[in-house]
Amino acid sequence: MEGSSLGSALALSLGIGFQNVPEGLAVALPLYAAGLSRWRAFMFGQASALVEPVGGYFGALFVGSALPILPYALAFAAGAMIFVVIEELIPESQRSGYTDLATQAALGGFVMMMILDVALG
Repeated sequence: MEGSSLGSALALSLGIGFQNVPEGLAVALPLYAAGLSRWRAFMFGQASALVEPVGGYFGALFVGSALPILPYALAFAAGAMIFVVIEELIPESQRSGYTDLATQAALGGFVMMMILDVALG
């Protein structure tokens, strides 16, 4: 694709990898709270990401014809990820009594993503 480089591909891969952490937690933490062992809950959280390579392949095929709507689709995906974090992870993190630590970790993650966005383009 025009304008693509190895650096931008690596930045995208790193962003996707960081984005998978809250998604895996949104799956694993409720399963752990429901009584599954840590290992099984972790594995189900990991398994939730197995559909991404297949979806990525079909998305790459589709993106060539969908370039005009791509910014809107990416904005929708970002909104969905933020919704999952707000709806699932933040209330769960507040239940254990570590509210300050949970808030600081969320802010630290946001700052790290902003730094990576600026530094890696």
